[in-house]
Amino acid sequence: MDNKNLDHEILKLIEAQPEISEGDIASTLSVPEELVKIRIANFKDTRQKILIMGEGSSTPNIKVTLEAENYNVVKVPGGFSALEAVKTETPDLVLLDTGLADIDGFKICKQLRSSSRYWWIPVMVLSERGGVKNRVRAFESGVDDYVTTPLNPVELRARVGMVLRRAHI
Repeated sequence: MDNKNLDHEILKLIEAQPEISEGDIASTLSVPEELVKIRIANFKDTRQKILIMGEGSSTPNIKVTLEAENYNVVKVPGGFSALEAVKTETPDLVLLDTGLADIDGFKICKQLRSSSRYWWIPVMVLSERGGVKNRVRAFESGVDDYVTTPLNPVELRARVGMVLRRAHI
């Protein structure tokens, strides 16, 4: 069941039984309770969502910086595939904090770009590698922007805002 249909079914259950628990909803719809919690949280939050993927050292600072700008920032736990995380979270922007593992970021971007459902979601890469070779490789894999760390919070906010504005034109 895709998120739109799942959301519809969750809302129908809540309208019919306002006191129904998330566990009962999950059981009724045969989906994990954690997924129900995520979908219900998304009903309440209309902010633009930024999905942070990766284990770079700057992730905590990035999350704080973007939350201060009133973005809904979600850090994906390890073990999620890129497409599964995007399917579950439905972000407005994917931010790959690659740290030293740039190759994984390139693969994730290619995976998103080749998906018929998610190709349009903008992708930004944050990397500790600032060489021209890495930047070119990133852009060839389909990223929308590439920022090197350590980063300036003002620049990060400006770049995120620009990528989101461009994506909604």
